[in-house]
Amino acid sequence: MKKFFIAVFMAALMMSHTNIFAETININQASLEQMVENLNGVGMHKAQAIIDYREQHGEFESINDLLQVKGIGPSTLEKNRDSLLIE
Repeated sequence: MKKFFIAVFMAALMMSHTNIFAETININQASLEQMVENLNGVGMHKAQAIIDYREQHGEFESINDLLQVKGIGPSTLEKNRDSLLIE
């Protein structure tokens, strides 16, 4: 029975939207590839939008500044908040 619960728990982790193995990234320095690999709900298009915004407006001063990027909404930000740094 214990093995069953462990298997169910592991399956739930694998199916969740949170990547527990995601690397914490500095949003002011992260490459497109780092964002795509480590941020939930961020593919190549959104990652490029983050980079473009960063290049046009300078470094993000707050994690919440990501909401200014087209395609990044409150849900995407909250799913990734623990994986983001601005240092």
